[in-house]
Amino acid sequence: MHKKSTYILFTLNKDNTEIIVLKSSESTDYDEFLSELPETECRWAVYDLAFETDGGKRNKLVFYHWSPDDAKIKQKMVFASSRDALRRSFVGIAAEIQGTDYSEVQFNDVVEKVKRH
Repeated sequence: MHKKSTYILFTLNKDNTEIIVLKSSESTDYDEFLSELPETECRWAVYDLAFETDGGKRNKLVFYHWSPDDAKIKQKMVFASSRDALRRSFVGIAAEIQGTDYSEVQFNDVVEKVKRH
């Protein structure tokens, strides 16, 4: 399966007052993207998901809200309340993925969710 991708990771500044870009990457490795999602901190990401269907190759933008179970409660609350503002700033998002652990953001599962939208 082809895994070409480009992604941008977002977080909040230290004062929790501003959404900032943490990293952007043109990596073609989905597992590398997953490794950027920390086990104890929240993140948002926009991912240009490349996948194949019966009709050929497709690319869809996917918005990720990463809120792991082990993140601090305050951080989860601030990220949850700020999510919509960030999400609305993007045009062309095909699907939104919410993940609390890595099993919820596996490549094949994400592709299936995107295909349904």
